[in-house]
Amino acid sequence: MSYSGEEVRETVLAIIEQLAPERERFEAGKDMRLVEDLGFHSLALLEMAFAIEDDFDLPPIDEQTGRAIQTTEQVVSYVLSQVEIRTPS
Repeated sequence: MSYSGEEVRETVLAIIEQLAPERERFEAGKDMRLVEDLGFHSLALLEMAFAIEDDFDLPPIDEQTGRAIQTTEQVVSYVLSQVEIRTPS
């Protein structure tokens, strides 16, 4: 299945907002830090990763990549890169 960049962005941000421990602090359109701004802890980060992997049928994220992703925009960029890899041009 192919997705537009905007569809990916909207879906990823909706998942982040829904699962954020401090979702009342979420601001759409603002690059937010997952841990410091939205209160994600290790279990919540795993839950978010699983939800995104399921929604986009992505392979599991490796630990090194997962640790490098710290903001909402980095999550969106990662998913976009994975969707682009799998979507034929």
